[in-house]
Amino acid sequence: MVASVFRVREKYILVLIASSFIVFCICGYFFLPELKAGTQFAFRQIKDAGPDLLGLIPPVDENLVSVDVRHRPLRPPEIGGGPRFQAPITARAKHTDMQRLADKIKLEMQNINLTQLGAVLPKPYPVNDISDNEPAAEGKSVEEDKIRRHDEEWTSPRIDVNDGRPADEESQRRREKIKEMMKHAWDNYVTFAWGQNELKPLSRKGHASSHVFGNTQIGETIVDAMDTLYIMGLRDEFNNASKWVEEHLNFDDISADISVFETNIRFIGGLLSCYALTKDKMFLGKAHHIAKKLLPAFNTPTGIPYSLINPKTGFAKNYVWASSGSSILSEIGTMHLEFVYLADLTNNVEFKEKVFTVRNALQAAHPINGLYPNYINPKTGKWGQRHISVGALGDSFYEYLIKAWIQSNHEDIEARDMYIKAIDAIERNLLKRSKSGLYYFADLKYDRFEYKMDHLTCFAGGMLALGAKTLPDRNHHLKIAADITKTCHKSYILTPTRLGPESFKFTNEVEAKAVRPAESYYILRPETIESYFYLWRFTKDPKYRDWAWDAAQAIDKHCRVKNGFSGIRNVYDTEGAKDDVQQSFFLAETLKYLYLIFSDDNLISFDYWVFNTEAHPLPIRGKNPAYPTSTDTNQQEEKMDRY
Repeated sequence: MVASVFRVREKYILVLIASSFIVFCICGYFFLPELKAGTQFAFRQIKDAGPDLLGLIPPVDENLVSVDVRHRPLRPPEIGGGPRFQAPITARAKHTDMQRLADKIKLEMQNINLTQLGAVLPKPYPVNDISDNEPAAEGKSVEEDKIRRHDEEWTSPRIDVNDGRPADEESQRRREKIKEMMKHAWDNYVTFAWGQNELKPLSRKGHASSHVFGNTQIGETIVDAMDTLYIMGLRDEFNNASKWVEEHLNFDDISADISVFETNIRFIGGLLSCYALTKDKMFLGKAHHIAKKLLPAFNTPTGIPYSLINPKTGFAKNYVWASSGSSILSEIGTMHLEFVYLADLTNNVEFKEKVFTVRNALQAAHPINGLYPNYINPKTGKWGQRHISVGALGDSFYEYLIKAWIQSNHEDIEARDMYIKAIDAIERNLLKRSKSGLYYFADLKYDRFEYKMDHLTCFAGGMLALGAKTLPDRNHHLKIAADITKTCHKSYILTPTRLGPESFKFTNEVEAKAVRPAESYYILRPETIESYFYLWRFTKDPKYRDWAWDAAQAIDKHCRVKNGFSGIRNVYDTEGAKDDVQQSFFLAETLKYLYLIFSDDNLISFDYWVFNTEAHPLPIRGKNPAYPTSTDTNQQEEKMDRY
């Protein structure tokens, strides 16, 4: 038939089109990872939803089979509706056979890890994973009453507006100035960017933070700043923010690639901190809701999470620029504090299992000479590019090791040992001394050193000081902490603005200075001030308060604009351009650390609290009553309540 209709040339064209289409489909499946991963994800969704879909099949009559076909959204709709398809039925497809199939599936389900199903098909808000057999209180649902009873088990250390008030008048005056700066930043965000991620103070409009949260409007600054507002006693502002979170914060309909790491440290960390400070169960519910949205990112062969996730679809991937599709050390290693606390609050060990799986994978990959490269492949568990840094891409992984040890009330021995080995290797290999005697941590790429330090690395002074006070056999780290912090301070005072650059180098010609315009900006970063804070608390050396005040004055002078605060593009130019972004971490971290430096130590005491990497205080288990004592970390039972 074909030969009689088409000419030879037309046959060749048809064959060429067909073969091209087949080759395109094959290449698309095997060489486009997102398409392949998306197909696999859809298959997993269908497979896991199978028993639920089977439950929707109605009884069958003798002549027709009638099937309801419904989309399974992340928030299950009310039963009803849906297109109906009918087809002739054979004798082998009668209801008795369908019942036998359903019984078989129920039997198989007994051997399935239901936590995995929960990660794919989370259930809707409100949350309550705290269960017992007591009846609900009158007028309350079972879920509401479970959380009520849990809340009554503890009372968070209250924070009064006068808490932390310093005795000396100079510190009081400085603290009030920091509070005024917070008000200026917050009020302008409320006026010009309410509900959006960040403020553009010069343009007087919202900023999407698209590099980490896509084109979304999810109130990043609101959640990031709330505990700072609470700690400063700005209760009206806090209450307005709390109302927005309750009414508007929802990740169900976010269809954009967002950072798993940033979502965890800013949103989950911020919400859990507010819950610990206030006992408001709404914050716990919201934190749990968001954390469930992140779980599909961990569905990799190694359990190492991808960097980006679409909360609506659950599809996750890594940055295209990361080494050979790798995940990033600082991101995968900076989930522990939040997920462990959330697991213990909800009796849901799934969160804890995720972060301990990551830790196991990192140990199985074996550090290189004790050092952890910045990239690791989530499919193979092998290291990517041999770039090692205490700054960008590596930093908070080390921070969370020592803080996990502290959060566990010194029971997480594994975290302590990993921290000691890693810091000892960093001290041996990366700690350098300049010609003038300034100490800094260099970067290492394969066997070649980069003699520079990021502003991000300046957090290390605080981390080392914390470790020195927590680990008696590492007392010498306090001196290294002071030396590193002195170098960061030097990078500030060597500039006309007295603000430190994003990155600074050590060569024969320069020390602690940026050498390129791309390294000369300041975006309201907190890391140097963070180290001032820790060293002030541990040493009470007044120079750290003076250095912090000097930085605060510089920020107020060069970054303050009429409608907020903005980063500057060149710290070496007092009249330089501004970047027109008021970063959310400026309110979450920079201003909080400054306020606490000029407060007494009883305000967010190290005896009860540990800060996550976004400066959100989380309680210490066994010391802070905001941490549940009814849950034994090592012996808790898995609960199956879900969103």
